[in-house]
Amino acid sequence: MQNHSEVGKRYLTLLMYRIWSTLSYQMMMVAIGWHLFDLTDSVISLGLMGLAELIPFFLLSLYAGHAVDHYSRRMIAILACILHVFIGLLLMAVAFGYFDSPVILIYVGVALLGVGRALLRPSFQSLFGDIVPREQTPKYSAYSSAAFQGCIMTGPAIGGLLIAYVGLPWTYLVSGLAALLGWYFVAILKIQTRQVQEQGQSFIGSLFEGLHYVRNHSLLMPAMMIDMMAVLFGGAVSMLPAFVKDVLGAGPETLGILRAAPAIGAVLVGIYLARRPILQHSGRYMFLGVTGFGLAIIAFSMTTNVWFSALFLFISGACDSVSVVIRNAVLQLSSPDNMRGRISSINGIFVGSSNELGALESGLAASVMGLVPSIAFGGAVTVLVAIGFYIQSASLRNLKLQELFNNLKNEK
Repeated sequence: MQNHSEVGKRYLTLLMYRIWSTLSYQMMMVAIGWHLFDLTDSVISLGLMGLAELIPFFLLSLYAGHAVDHYSRRMIAILACILHVFIGLLLMAVAFGYFDSPVILIYVGVALLGVGRALLRPSFQSLFGDIVPREQTPKYSAYSSAAFQGCIMTGPAIGGLLIAYVGLPWTYLVSGLAALLGWYFVAILKIQTRQVQEQGQSFIGSLFEGLHYVRNHSLLMPAMMIDMMAVLFGGAVSMLPAFVKDVLGAGPETLGILRAAPAIGAVLVGIYLARRPILQHSGRYMFLGVTGFGLAIIAFSMTTNVWFSALFLFISGACDSVSVVIRNAVLQLSSPDNMRGRISSINGIFVGSSNELGALESGLAASVMGLVPSIAFGGAVTVLVAIGFYIQSASLRNLKLQELFNNLKNEK
């Protein structure tokens, strides 16, 4: 049995992999968003950016989960980092003007980012399960969420500042170097060699096994559904480049601040929940978090002052963190080890695809309704979704993480 010190050291190395790979992604996405809007001056181009990432992410995610459950989890994580390094170099060359048709190549880079992200999520979640004993999952899961949100906070802020002071090409280069550091940490990660599963089961059979497990689980399916719907309609962040320019009349420094604001709230709440996890009435707190998130997005849409905008985005991130931490704990505690990759990928499709579809929905809604009304509409729908699921899903409404934890101890 691993002692706490050994677990902590291995977890820290794994966490550094996640931090640097996530920083790479976040810096690159804020740079791409600014780059695209600068070239096209179109909110629809920002929505299409989400679609360009969604298609490869969706197509590859399920196979990535299958691969993580059957092959080397470390090598899949390394492959994701290598891909991010390549994308950073490609987009740096595009920003320097070495290629014609820059918009097309930018979308190619976004599509490749979708491939990389499809590999990152299941590899991290599965390596997490290899390293962290289940009885320590609530604590380390909250730390993971706080670290991830910290990257969402600092990545866009760094990206915005780099764009403003050194330019787009060097921002892309720094993003690639961050992925290189992620590659290093996952390469030195000390994990026990995991017995590879038998290859007799086909990909389709493996896929349906994972889907059947999630579909019939009383907590996983409703938790994924409510998170997907909230992200789908509450995706105001994808419209921030347009909001900053057209509503606030500001530049990339403000974009970085506003992109970071929700993550600041999420980090603070994540750290608090790591020390004081919500073990009782967890489901009700999750619904309160989603409702608060939607209300904060509505309030944000009505602001014309940078600091009020940042305040309401901060509140949205704090509320969202409650839902995310509880959902991640449920995901880890409810996933058999031999299915972690597939369940993580299915969850990634629910949440990740809703991010990109949400960006597309926000772009289309902004073009039809106007930028500000579309953001308010998304927040209102999020509140209605939370109310609807609270009424319909008794299992999620009555969720208590302490009961899941006790069940794990009783199974031993």
